[in-house]
Amino acid sequence: MAQPDLTLTASLRPAALDARRGIVRLHPEALTALGLRPGDPVRLTGRRETAGIVAAAGSGASSALLYADDLTLGNLGLRDGAPVRVSPLPLTPAARVTVTGPVQVLASVSPEMLRLALLGKVVTTGDDVSLLPQDVLPDASTRGLVEAARRSLATTVGFAWTSTLLTVVAVEESAGSLVTMDTVVAWEHGPATHGEPVAAPASGAAPTVDAAGDVPDVDELPGLRAQAEELTELFDLGFHHREVLGRLGTTISLGVLLSGPAGSGKSALVRAVAARVGARVHPLWAPEVAALTNQAAADRLRAAATTVRAGGPAVLLVTDVEALAPAEEPGPLATVFRQVLAQTVRAGVAVVCTTGRPEAVDPALRAPDLLSLRISVPLPDPALRREQLTVLTRQVPLADDVRLDEVAGRTPGFVAADLAALVREAGVRAALRQKSARTPTVAMADFTAALEVVRPTTMAASTLELASVTLDDVGGLDEVKQTLTESVLWPLTYPDTFARLGVQPPRGVLLYGPPGCGKTYLVTALAGSGRANVLSVKGAELLSKWVGESERAVRELFRRAREAAPTLIFLDEVDALAPVRGQATDGGTTDRVVAALLTELDGVETLRNVVVVGATNRPDLVDPALLRPGRLGRLVYVPPPDGPARAEILRAAARHVPLAPDVDLAALGAELTGFSAADCAAVVREAALAAMRESLAAATVTAAHVAAARERVRPSLDAAQVAWLAAYAAGRD
Repeated sequence: MAQPDLTLTASLRPAALDARRGIVRLHPEALTALGLRPGDPVRLTGRRETAGIVAAAGSGASSALLYADDLTLGNLGLRDGAPVRVSPLPLTPAARVTVTGPVQVLASVSPEMLRLALLGKVVTTGDDVSLLPQDVLPDASTRGLVEAARRSLATTVGFAWTSTLLTVVAVEESAGSLVTMDTVVAWEHGPATHGEPVAAPASGAAPTVDAAGDVPDVDELPGLRAQAEELTELFDLGFHHREVLGRLGTTISLGVLLSGPAGSGKSALVRAVAARVGARVHPLWAPEVAALTNQAAADRLRAAATTVRAGGPAVLLVTDVEALAPAEEPGPLATVFRQVLAQTVRAGVAVVCTTGRPEAVDPALRAPDLLSLRISVPLPDPALRREQLTVLTRQVPLADDVRLDEVAGRTPGFVAADLAALVREAGVRAALRQKSARTPTVAMADFTAALEVVRPTTMAASTLELASVTLDDVGGLDEVKQTLTESVLWPLTYPDTFARLGVQPPRGVLLYGPPGCGKTYLVTALAGSGRANVLSVKGAELLSKWVGESERAVRELFRRAREAAPTLIFLDEVDALAPVRGQATDGGTTDRVVAALLTELDGVETLRNVVVVGATNRPDLVDPALLRPGRLGRLVYVPPPDGPARAEILRAAARHVPLAPDVDLAALGAELTGFSAADCAAVVREAALAAMRESLAAATVTAAHVAAARERVRPSLDAAQVAWLAAYAAGRD
């Protein structure tokens, strides 16, 4: 029986949430005519043939249109508005899919991770595909895997992972086959999934590793040389000089826990050291194994151990090990993993487990016969970032105005993967500027533009949008700005100076003052300096009704801050987060949160290159223990602005407003008695709106507009509260 088909008009959906995921959308009537349901594969024919997964179009869709993204139209060889023949496609699982792509992606994305990026997509030989997982119509059993793939791809590839395109070289089954968990996915000229055996190298030959591309050299990993030397000595002794250990009557354990921020080069370090000592590397991605059933996961672990023990020096590289052996509720799979790990280490094989969260790893793995050695990869400081940028831009034609020292200073919290993404983005900006240039170069402006969109991996969930303002844009408050510069910016920018002088930098600052006087704006200006990452949280956001969750949120906040150091933590409305203990009626939640805050600020674990800034208009409600030296020990009063300060605030607010010559901001500032900084900014904004009400073609804001605004905006300061806060500040002085 002939398959039904329809000829529809292609319609481009450039801003769709499911773009570049192999999804096409049809009107429900078209789905019925073709006998299709959402999630079914569909054959598409234009200038060339491709395939996709069909989904229902939303309300208002046309039954005559096929809604597709730019990637699908490119695979069809068509433009928007061209005819496309649509027909059902038999559901055929792909046996094997071979893919190629950019060299940096081949070198960093394992076949297992690549399979998860393609999972649930229908692929055709010659198609372009993206790394964006098909999470629109996911299988419930693989939902967790898809989420893990998304996080790992963002970590390993960096910012460019969402726009990277790959090409399908071959599909073993038929055109338009579905990628499943049983599909063997491989890079062209590289190994595949399912732990296929890797041949042992001949004597003196280069070792076989788990990813395509060149094996990194230790000299190309600046900032990791000390860790590389330690790992090299361990592997060399364990692989090539065991007879010396035997004569000394001792043994060596080759189990290593390698911890460090995501994207800092942990896996690259292991590959580089393995290449130096002539060992094979067998990769194992823990989240993929953990997503299997217990029996299948155990079989996978034992098969990997058997493979890695066969033939010569070898390293079993387990990435994101906390997925297999979590600290909380390890489960039966963690027991199997410990058994396999012990057997593998006893067999003389090196096992390196990597993690970005060592506190989340089962402590039982640190037993002497398991992961006896822990090596930490630190977050790079400005000097190391400068060195990494030098390596990353070795093949990049840089313009004369490029200052890598400045770029390194403006990238706090960036790890190697983030810096690589920054260099790539700068190169893209340069290419867009110089499409017809014969000798294009990357200029400093390209790096500046890239810094606006590339964020450090550790700050992916930051809640604060950084504004392009600095302390110079804050009107008045000269004494407050100087205090904040010394207490916040100096510890984050010049930690070496504090160490040289033998003094401990301040841990935190509490800003207090009447509402609307610029406390939050001051922190925004501090963040705008670009010398530190910023984590912002409202006081009540950390509180949860579930026992233990609030303390966990506090620990997670400070863990992220340490990973992204230098970091500024801004706790707005801190009186809601840390009230005086013993007075709450919430079952002790806030008391436990205060205890967690005190532990993080002044506990056993050092809080390096992290400064906490709290803000409140009720300092008397904050627990006194939080305000002693070593915690939020510096209290800074942000007073209401006086006449000259109000004039400065008006000038700052009107910096981009075309004022007429008859507007006297100094006189206006003197008149606005009782106005806060926010009120002064509101006067300028209201004056501009008054000019627009008069004429949308208005070119300037006149004194008449300012007078009208002055009548509409009322002061918001509470005189009694201002007097009480002033007395509180005087009492502390």
